[in-house]
Amino acid sequence: MLALRLPQAGGGWENYHLTGSPVPAAPMAPARCRVAFAAAHVVANPLQDVDPSSQSAVDWEATLAYRRYLWSLGLGVAEAMDTAQRGMGLDWTASQELIRLSVAEAKACGGRVACGAGTDHLTPAPGVALSDVERAYVEQCEFVEAAGGQVILMASRALASVARGPEDYVRVYGTVLSQVSGPVILHWLGDMFDPQLTGYWGHTDVHQAMDVCLQVIHRWADRIDGIKISLLDADLERQMRRLLPPGVKMYTGDDFHYPDLILGDGTHHSHALLGIFDAIAPVAAAALHALDAGDAGRYAELFKPTVPLSRHIFQAPTRFYKTGVVFLAYLNGHQHHFRMVGGMEGMRSVIHLAELFRRADQAGVLRDPELAVHRMKLTLALAGGVS
Repeated sequence: MLALRLPQAGGGWENYHLTGSPVPAAPMAPARCRVAFAAAHVVANPLQDVDPSSQSAVDWEATLAYRRYLWSLGLGVAEAMDTAQRGMGLDWTASQELIRLSVAEAKACGGRVACGAGTDHLTPAPGVALSDVERAYVEQCEFVEAAGGQVILMASRALASVARGPEDYVRVYGTVLSQVSGPVILHWLGDMFDPQLTGYWGHTDVHQAMDVCLQVIHRWADRIDGIKISLLDADLERQMRRLLPPGVKMYTGDDFHYPDLILGDGTHHSHALLGIFDAIAPVAAAALHALDAGDAGRYAELFKPTVPLSRHIFQAPTRFYKTGVVFLAYLNGHQHHFRMVGGMEGMRSVIHLAELFRRADQAGVLRDPELAVHRMKLTLALAGGVS
């Protein structure tokens, strides 16, 4: 039995014995019952000499290889989103290259891809007007559509900064939606993921904010494929999906309650656009195929042990969840190092990473346990601990 010594939160060390059974990463077709996107991370290039505080150094081949892996499992890829450190290390220039390359790869292998379009090349500052936000949104949407990707209309820090009330959100989204070519996915990202988005839709009360968002959706339903909400509030998501117009999907971004939300209540269900699907891709694919087969028991059995892992990865400060996603990719051999654009590998403690290892084992997502043990030991040694 594989074992290693792991540090404990209260001090001291534990002799941890691995018990999990890895879920095979078998190639499969997309699930029929739900649309499922994994919001994918980027792999940094650690040997490029750049200032990580202002420049993005990406290993393009390793990044694209990970997307091919996700597509092989039947998952779609949500590209250039917050999981890819958009606005937290990945700038718009690098995002354009990522979108261009990823869409080309998707076409080559028949994978589905949707790409984030926002306003992150527009810095919030005094003097920025709503018209500037509109132009920035339209510019990025036009780039995504010209590349051949579906637009995910991301929440805008610049809009949150300049908007004076709900009517400004209605105006900006209306302007942008009136100019897109194909149905887009809206993205309502909560302030636990990005504090600069506090009060989005013109309200700090989420129910009032939901009313404004629904106003936009109903007005522009023919231009909207669906909405992804990342608020970690399952009851609000259930309430909102009941109020969506026919044909508009709810894509859950709730990394705490996704199994129940995707399963649904017999009348309504959520589709998936999740960062945790990057980390648990083989399990997610297998669970969705179990649901296709009508085997809700197997679906629940697969997903249940992933929830403690996901809750750990997305614990507060939630915006640093990307560190755990990339660390798990490193443990699983999808990249040869644990470095991130923007130096974000340092945003979780060694204790956090050790607990992530335990929960990943128990969830069956360590695809090569011997490699994972070796790399966990390297991480501990580098941190100055005893491995």
